[in-house]
Amino acid sequence: MGGTEHLTVERRGATLVLTMNRPEAKNALSLPLLVGLYDGWLEADADHEIRSVVLTGAGGDFCAGMDLKALAGKGMAGDQYRDRLKADPDLHWKAMLRHHRPRKPVIAAVEGYCVAGGTEILQGTDIRVAAEGATFGLFEVKRGLFPIGGSTVRLPRQIPRTHALEMLLTGRPYSAEEAARIGLVGRVVPDGTALDAALEIAERINACGPLAVEAVKASVYETAGLTEREGLASELLRGWPVFDTADAKEGARAFAEKRPPVYRRE
Repeated sequence: MGGTEHLTVERRGATLVLTMNRPEAKNALSLPLLVGLYDGWLEADADHEIRSVVLTGAGGDFCAGMDLKALAGKGMAGDQYRDRLKADPDLHWKAMLRHHRPRKPVIAAVEGYCVAGGTEILQGTDIRVAAEGATFGLFEVKRGLFPIGGSTVRLPRQIPRTHALEMLLTGRPYSAEEAARIGLVGRVVPDGTALDAALEIAERINACGPLAVEAVKASVYETAGLTEREGLASELLRGWPVFDTADAKEGARAFAEKRPPVYRRE
């Protein structure tokens, strides 16, 4: 199991749980944390036993964005991590899901602060659960900065443009209730239960055919910028091969035999 000094990695059945672990800094992004996240995405895709990923934070917060002290030049600890970044200058973007999309579904479990870079990482996840007391927002413009983790491109595609621009241009905080109302998150749960709710969703995904799940996710993203005609043609290319898999036959057989299916990614 991977991980770094600022990220813990845990297997919960077929789910890989990645926990950003800098509670003293509200899980602000450090270089060790970014390296750990990137390695976690790679581990999830490489391991066929992993069918879903849950991303969360330790100590009652999700992520408060970039470590501004480090950004001011005080360093981000660890020569080995700096060497990783030199070898792959895009590593931090991939870690934040700006330049990388895992094949497996990624579920965010948000408690407390999920602001700036935290809200940017959130936009790279597929399903989002937030605790009632969670806070969201893109604060970069208030500090004279630019939300360069993808928000000016992705946010207007994920929520209505007027809400996206208000969030981007005012830098104000948003409650979990408001985030759900504008579509940034899909579910709001009592404080302290976001991880449990995310794991419950993950279990439902894990019970489905993994090849089908991955093909469905891929199709949703591949067709997002296409016309309806182009999208439907692309969907056929992704969808038809799934029907020829052994897993598809197992799903039908299990239904007829009134038993849970046993999928083998075949």
